[in-house]
Amino acid sequence: MLRRRCLARLRQEAEPVPPSALAAFLPAWQGVTRQAGQDPPGTGGGPAAWRRGRPGGPDAVYAAIEQLAGAAVPASALESLILPARVDGYAPAMLDELTSAGEVVWAGAGALPGGDGWLVLAPAASAPLLLPPPAEITLTPVHQAVLSELDGGGALFFRGLADRAARRAPAAASDQAVATAIWDLVWAGLVTNDTLAPLRTVLGPGRARPGPPRAPAAAVHARPPWAGLTGLTAGSPRVSVPRRPAFGRGSLPSPAGPPTVSGRWSLAPAREPDETRRLHARALTLLDRYGVLLRGAASAERVPGGFGALYPVLRAMEEAGQCRRGYFVEGLGAAQFALAGAVDRMRALAEPGAGPGGPPAQPTVTVLAAADPANAYGAALPWPPRPDEARAGHRPGRKAGALVVLADGHLVLYVERGGKTLLSWTADDRLLAPAAAALAGAVRAGALGRLTVERADGAAVHDSPLARALGAAGFRPTPRGLRLAG
Repeated sequence: MLRRRCLARLRQEAEPVPPSALAAFLPAWQGVTRQAGQDPPGTGGGPAAWRRGRPGGPDAVYAAIEQLAGAAVPASALESLILPARVDGYAPAMLDELTSAGEVVWAGAGALPGGDGWLVLAPAASAPLLLPPPAEITLTPVHQAVLSELDGGGALFFRGLADRAARRAPAAASDQAVATAIWDLVWAGLVTNDTLAPLRTVLGPGRARPGPPRAPAAAVHARPPWAGLTGLTAGSPRVSVPRRPAFGRGSLPSPAGPPTVSGRWSLAPAREPDETRRLHARALTLLDRYGVLLRGAASAERVPGGFGALYPVLRAMEEAGQCRRGYFVEGLGAAQFALAGAVDRMRALAEPGAGPGGPPAQPTVTVLAAADPANAYGAALPWPPRPDEARAGHRPGRKAGALVVLADGHLVLYVERGGKTLLSWTADDRLLAPAAAALAGAVRAGALGRLTVERADGAAVHDSPLARALGAAGFRPTPRGLRLAG
């Protein structure tokens, strides 16, 4: 009785906040929002707070992956939007250092058109608990041969894997068939690699954020024989330099295979068979990721059994003092769970004029992938209604390739995959102008490539109120629409 009354008292302490406060809280909680190198109001001490304002590197990437563990994100957005938003100076080599060292594991969770797909990352220690169950696919003899060769627990380069698979299925296991089978198994969650280099090649140029400048591979292999010798340059042709005997490297196939299947392939970690342990690990991870966990967020995470399967675990965690249950966000039901302190930080963001001097002159604007866990809309929160939704013909969704632009937690812009269609939720220039400027900044940073907006809110973009805001942000008129090059 004492425990029940104490819990009831705690649930009544916090007043609910508007949904926009949750939308502003999530990016800050996950280390996405930055304001001049300091924490936004009400976010100090969150699990990602130590990363803000500090140098990046593999340790910062690992911390970000710990919070994203088990979440399915678009592969095309991982290194262009999701990780760069959380890690200052992110470069693909940072993630490859973790995967090649065996500290981080990645697995596919479904293929998408254009070589894209849903990707799940997790620390190696928790991967059996957090990786989604493998999908069911029709296994051909080539698929069976690849799985049989990797079944021993080792890792193989493509050349060795293809040769062994050809011995098991000589009539069907051509190199092309083996490469296709590998990617089928990758997106089914059965096979993984010690690097993301083949995935970047499949996605195509411009999908991954470039790292520090490096010499191209062709230039490395074509270096002159006098390179590296003191005092010798290309202008010293009469110097005789002995060469090592060639062993036919150019005539033999590379062990790594084509760029689309480079690296070492292995079976993905076996999933934990105990469903209770998996649910407990998932509940802990979701609370760490969201701070305030709602039914919609759990449904968007594709948890087997949905929020109903997690509810008994979360209720037991509340009784053990690991989290709190209450009515924290208005209009989203009473089954809401939060970590200690997360509710107070969220409420601080909801208070008008947080901090001295009243409300800030400029809103805090955040550009996110629509499927980023830091975006509350379409998951924890429903998409806000639009007055001309029927005329626009487009509906927002947590789709791969789509973007959202938030201002102080309010949804301002939605950019459809490919960037040709744009939706807006306000005509206020005080929000539209900084949102358009933030979108232009993401394009110039190389996160999106060249962007050409052809339609806005169901009409030609030139006839839209957005045209002025986009033009002020640097978009230039073309016969097709408004264009900005990355």
